[in-house]
Amino acid sequence: QVQLVESGGGLVQIGGSLRLACAASGGTFSSRTMAWFRRASGKEREFVAHINRSGTLYRDSVKGRFTISRDNAKNTVYLQMDSLKPEDTAVYYCAAGAGTGYDLWGQGTQVTVSS
Repeated sequence: QVQLVESGGGLVQIGGSLRLACAASGGTFSSRTMAWFRRASGKEREFVAHINRSGTLYRDSVKGRFTISRDNAKNTVYLQMDSLKPEDTAVYYCAAGAGTGYDLWGQGTQVTVSS
């Protein structure tokens, strides 16, 4: 069964750090674009970052604070989140790219940033 499983979410104080992980199984992901999205309560899902053979891309609000990386040997994608802000509070989802979109999603992991 092809699936993505996120981990690493939790409660953190303002200015703190978390590292999310997305473990992929059941398929080959090394050549696919892998991305992180998030959905805050009451808001639309939004793109956070992606990584592929061309490099990385981030939404403006996380540039300089978040870093996406991957370990193809482990079939795992990471999102290092530093200097966290309350507006980063959301459920974070991992996604695997297919063509111009994404066809596989994880179940999500909650990140809560509080004072």
